[in-house]
Amino acid sequence: MASFEPSPDTPFAPTADELVAGNERFAENFDDQDLQVSPTRRMAVVTCMDSRMDIFPLLGLGHGEAHIIRNAGGVITDDVIRSLCLSQRYLGTREIVLVHHTDCGLQMVTEDGLKSEIEAEIGVKPWWAVESFDDPYVDVRQSMKRLEMTPFVPHKEHVRGFVYDVLTGRINEVSLDDRESGA
Repeated sequence: MASFEPSPDTPFAPTADELVAGNERFAENFDDQDLQVSPTRRMAVVTCMDSRMDIFPLLGLGHGEAHIIRNAGGVITDDVIRSLCLSQRYLGTREIVLVHHTDCGLQMVTEDGLKSEIEAEIGVKPWWAVESFDDPYVDVRQSMKRLEMTPFVPHKEHVRGFVYDVLTGRINEVSLDDRESGA
């Protein structure tokens, strides 16, 4: 897959100054100063970085209720395991919720394709795994199995997986017992 190329008639303009102004407006009415560092639901959510997913309202969560760990695809990587380990050991989380989604960008990328493209462009192939997948339901099960197998995340009694449908806004539960994709 080729890299994203913006339309030539759509110039790029940095917008960080708008974020600073937005933060000023946010800070004027800030009232979360009493939130504790440990999430009150003792929950960690692992999800995709997709900008269409506003996780707190999507799951009906309030500020301070859960850790949100995001990466491309929401897959269980070494860094996610590191974050979950810290979340459980030092901040008291005991429940893990995985949320992948339909129409994920990682479904359009192949491991070999991206690595070859980068190697051709800069002369070195990435050492990290891309973690692309075809079916988000199958990948949620894969992620659940990885959590089941890791010794670094001690509390695995309450792990659930879901696929968010970007067309309906609903989450569909996935269990390790589901054998066919999309179910």
